[in-house]
Amino acid sequence: MPVISVGAPLGPGSSTCGYCGPPGARSSFETSFQKAGLVASQLSCEVYQKMIYRGWRRSGTYCYVPDLRRSCCPQYTIRLDATAFKPSRSQRKLVNRWNHFVMQGHKSETSDPPLLEGTSSTSKPARPSKSEGNASKRAPPNFSLSTSIHSSECNFIPPNETSRHKFEVTLEPSTYSEEKYALYVLYQRQIHHDEHNTPEGFTRFLVRSPLINEPIKYPASAPGHLPSQYGSFHQMYRLDGELIAMGIIDILPGCISSVYFMYDPRHEKHSLGKLSALREASLAREMHDAGVTNMTSLAMGFYIHSCPKMKYKGEYSPSYLADPEEFTWFPLADCIPQLERFRYAAFAHPEHSLEDSHDPGEGPPIRVSEELLGEVRAIYSIRQGTISLISITSSDRWNDEYSREEIIGCIDALGDELSKEIIFRQ
Repeated sequence: MPVISVGAPLGPGSSTCGYCGPPGARSSFETSFQKAGLVASQLSCEVYQKMIYRGWRRSGTYCYVPDLRRSCCPQYTIRLDATAFKPSRSQRKLVNRWNHFVMQGHKSETSDPPLLEGTSSTSKPARPSKSEGNASKRAPPNFSLSTSIHSSECNFIPPNETSRHKFEVTLEPSTYSEEKYALYVLYQRQIHHDEHNTPEGFTRFLVRSPLINEPIKYPASAPGHLPSQYGSFHQMYRLDGELIAMGIIDILPGCISSVYFMYDPRHEKHSLGKLSALREASLAREMHDAGVTNMTSLAMGFYIHSCPKMKYKGEYSPSYLADPEEFTWFPLADCIPQLERFRYAAFAHPEHSLEDSHDPGEGPPIRVSEELLGEVRAIYSIRQGTISLISITSSDRWNDEYSREEIIGCIDALGDELSKEIIFRQ
């Protein structure tokens, strides 16, 4: 039985901006705008993927779409083609350095304590070559991301090799635990200078999800480390049994969607955030190679050209940005000149780009055709497990002028197809 997608529409909104303020602070004024929102009761994974590709993102069960024309720091949807991705030299070095640390330990660690089970401490995992500094003068080394990303995990180390540390990465359902919350608090305090954290806030932000799990249909038996369901998951990184990092990801029919990543600041030197992006790109490629042919991309959230800490996403190639008006995809490299010149860049229609930083305002009133409104459905009643539906224009909310504007704004932001796939709550 297909999953029914249900949500309550919300209209435009605004907030302070966390991208252009000093560390741990937000902008003094509300300069970040949202076109519309949706409080989702439940969503199919396919519907949510379509929302992402129209510029939407979720924070818990609250889904929103930024208004790039009005915002101080426009947020462009970015996706990486995971099937064509080839790690750069610096990205290969990140993986090799982490693997070397896990397998051989840091130079400050003594060489003689017991290693994990194995036969010898002389086994040589993948690690940076001494001559890697001259790599630019030679052809790139033979490097397989899907092999290297797993090579220091305890479940992938061959029986005849040993490691100084036990490193393990597992996927588990999006659930709350004190261990996860403790890592979140540590990360928020030390990295984002945020002291205002609660278990309820963590749960609302990173545990709750509107996505309904659905089975992944592999054509044959898939490797055991690959997921068996679409939905929302926590990717747990453990070193010697301790949780050192966690990625919050949505596994969707055509992409892995990065929601959030946090880590123990003691391991900041290892660039775990960048390693997580490589791991998520590898997950998409491994699922594709296992027969899920639609799985081609890593949805990396938003690319914010004006924010230095967010521009790292452009280091993963080939990446594409969604045009903010037509939602067609443009190579990031082709977008950079416009992003350098304009505050708001429209790639499909460059003449719509805006150079100055002033808020242009709401723009003309939104128009939605009567034909489309007749096909958008709302819940009328739920009795004994049976849902009765009516046209959105026959709902109680439609009779309220403010609610009607919210509904129209949400329909416009979702587009014709999605507006007919999502059932609105009153």
